[in-house]
Amino acid sequence: MGEVITDFIQSMGIVNMDWRQLVMIVIACVLLYLAIAKGFEPLLLVPIAFGMLLSNIPLSGVMNSAVSTIEPIGNATNGIMEAGISTKTPGGLLYYLFQGDALGIFPPLIFLGVGAMTDFGPLIANPKNILLGAAAQFGIFFTFIGALLLGFTAPEAASVGIIGGADGPTAIYLTTKLAPHLLAPIAVAAYSYMALVPIIQPPIMKALTTKEERSIVMVQSKHVSKKVKIIFPIVVTIVVSLLLPAAATLIGMLMFGNLLKECTVTDRLSDTATNALMNIVTIFLGLSVGASAQSEIFLSAQTLKIFVLGVVAFGIGTAAGVLCAKFMNRFTKEKVNPLIGAAGVSAVPMAARVAHKVAQEEDPGNFLLMHAMGPNVAGVIGSAVAAGILLSLLG
Repeated sequence: MGEVITDFIQSMGIVNMDWRQLVMIVIACVLLYLAIAKGFEPLLLVPIAFGMLLSNIPLSGVMNSAVSTIEPIGNATNGIMEAGISTKTPGGLLYYLFQGDALGIFPPLIFLGVGAMTDFGPLIANPKNILLGAAAQFGIFFTFIGALLLGFTAPEAASVGIIGGADGPTAIYLTTKLAPHLLAPIAVAAYSYMALVPIIQPPIMKALTTKEERSIVMVQSKHVSKKVKIIFPIVVTIVVSLLLPAAATLIGMLMFGNLLKECTVTDRLSDTATNALMNIVTIFLGLSVGASAQSEIFLSAQTLKIFVLGVVAFGIGTAAGVLCAKFMNRFTKEKVNPLIGAAGVSAVPMAARVAHKVAQEEDPGNFLLMHAMGPNVAGVIGSAVAAGILLSLLG
């Protein structure tokens, strides 16, 4: 009886916990607090934090891989073991869900849902927003160089730099192709910074703009016909894929989702991509990304470097978008509110909402959201194109 009790005690997670797992559990609880109590992108942060919590509970086995063993039959004869019985211990639930990340399945499906929810009208009506989306990707390439200087290999540096696009699916997709061993810290960093957009961006936006610039009221965008909206995703898919075949998967899924929305003859498919599919994939991806942050992998000097470089990339991307908008105002008759430049990062629609909120702090009657959506959706395309460029060069 005593042995049974001893074995039971030894099977408890609390007995097998080390300080690193405790730290990760605390981090997970802090993220859950930020998501639930403070409302920091709960649809992203709650699944990520809970996955992190589960995978760092000792002996939980949620991220254990499948193990095959062979039990021999009989004794060895002349040094040769007789045939055995193969047995397989199944892996944990989140281990199997994580294969959707590792195999590059979930990120394109997320892009499909994003495309089905996105209105490219503001971008089509004001094509110069493409410049703002492109400028915001500067953080990716700047951080790529910084990561090289810190000792990362070129594929690793590209995977770290893509965090600056503030696009979790793109970061996961690129990392699985170039540096799969860094998938856990890069995925968590990318999604964490996406969720923390309302904290990271406003100080940078305010530091680079004046009160007068933040108060600029932009003119209403011109109407975009339904025909143009249908043609747009088809043309973008053809042009980008022909120039950068490596970006075809992400761009193709993004534009396919948008075509489902705009063509009006596939409403059922559009509804599925927007709601059921998007919600299911978000749950699976969030849980598995969080579960990848196991203490023995996550708590390292390399992870710290990735998180520092990631926030630098994000900050530079935000600043580059704002500065590009200020530069455009020198040459355009219709002034652009520089705050929408910050929405050039790919965090849709969080970055656009932040730009709108900061503008309304100066002028409550300044409705900037639809104007900010132009650079925001341009940033989605821009991050996918940047990933395609890096894959073409380094893949």
